Amino acid sequence: MPTSTPTAFRSITPGTLKGPEWHQFMLGAVAPRPIAFVSTIDREGHVNLSPFSFFNVFSSNPATLIFSPANRVRDNTQKHTLYNVRDEVPECVINICDYALVEQMSLASTEYERSVNEFRKAGLTELPSDMVRPPRVAECPVAFECVVEQVIAIGDSNGGGNLVICRVVQSHFREDILLPGNGGVDPHKFDAVARMGGDWYCRVVPESLFEVPKPNRNKGIGIDSLPEHIRHSDVLTGNNLGRLGNLEEPALPSAAEVQAYRDEPLVAYTLNKYREQPAEQRRQLMLLGKTLLEEGRLAEAWKVLLLAK
Repeated sequence: MPTSTPTAFRSITPGTLKGPEWHQFMLGAVAPRPIAFVSTIDREGHVNLSPFSFFNVFSSNPATLIFSPANRVRDNTQKHTLYNVRDEVPECVINICDYALVEQMSLASTEYERSVNEFRKAGLTELPSDMVRPPRVAECPVAFECVVEQVIAIGDSNGGGNLVICRVVQSHFREDILLPGNGGVDPHKFDAVARMGGDWYCRVVPESLFEVPKPNRNKGIGIDSLPEHIRHSDVLTGNNLGRLGNLEEPALPSAAEVQAYRDEPLVAYTLNKYREQPAEQRRQLMLLGKTLLEEGRLAEAWKVLLLAK
């Protein structure tokens, strides 16, 4: 099987670098990360709004989101969001931004005084929530109103996390980003953003989207069951082999189907052109199979690759 093993690795044991240095290695590698744009409120009614990229969905039933306002790396202080949900009002709205809001979202991460409303600083609109006290961001295409079930501290030093476990009690999805019926969110219309390391973000544009058939929809034969000449090809990539290994055995072409495919014009041309050069003929068939595979023409790719034996 083809590999792309790096010539060298740098091994780093946590604790051997300064906190800010290790922080950048982790955040640069665990990426892209979705961003929770969290609105909270204290007992006196002061609203806070701040983004967090230590965030994800952890259960759909019960609907559970978790984000982590980590202790500041530089001085181990804690964020206003954490104080609000842990000590004041255990509710929040996790808003999800798109590309149109990324600069305003970034501005809201500024460390203003506790009484400052970041909605105003970032030029965003407070919209009353249905079931919790903090407002949601009117401009965000998605918002989850949440009750905070638990806050778990996983470290009391610089960079230590605080897992805020949120149960979703209401949600809001802007109609123009949805698929028909109950199909969910259309990734081509969402224009999602995610956090990278340092000052870097990324944007999900149509050109960056691709589909990979889920293996749990069938029982693929696996790369280890591929014919040896395919498994050890120096033309096919690991992604190519993964796609081939995701095919169920009953769907494999029969020997008769493979032989019949020799008459396809491009295959026949390749077989004839390189009939005196067996090694090059096999290579050209592999290249043709790779092209068909990457065009999504899996059945045809299989036939060509089996002819390349």
